[in-house]
Amino acid sequence: MRKLTLSTSETIISAAFEKAAELGLKPLTVAVLDAGGHLVALQRQDGSSIMRPQIAMGKATGALAVGTGTRWLNANAETRPHFVNALNGVSGGAIVPVPGGVIIKNDDGEVLGAVGITGDTSDNDEACAVAGIEKTGLSTDCG
Repeated sequence: MRKLTLSTSETIISAAFEKAAELGLKPLTVAVLDAGGHLVALQRQDGSSIMRPQIAMGKATGALAVGTGTRWLNANAETRPHFVNALNGVSGGAIVPVPGGVIIKNDDGEVLGAVGITGDTSDNDEACAVAGIEKTGLSTDCG
């Protein structure tokens, strides 16, 4: 069983930023939360707007809340808006239900935490999260 360490979190962030540079994306903000929803690391690129840390944490929180990536939450926001509204209500508004929140799993499938990324399109945010996680050798679940 691997744990989500600060070093691993920093590798995820660095690799996500590398992927963003490769794709020519807008400035990103990346939050890495542990399985309990506690912030392990957060970095924002120069030029990121002021609410990006909260959005990144909201995407990661959403993924942890449902145990899968926020792409699943986004789909349910369209088909079951009452569910997503209720979930966001019981979380105190802490969930951002759009792609860009990705679960981090170890080799045994145990959830270690989640990454939330914001700054570009939701699809690009998610692609950077996946790239960051894959760089560590851990697995993902995008939903």
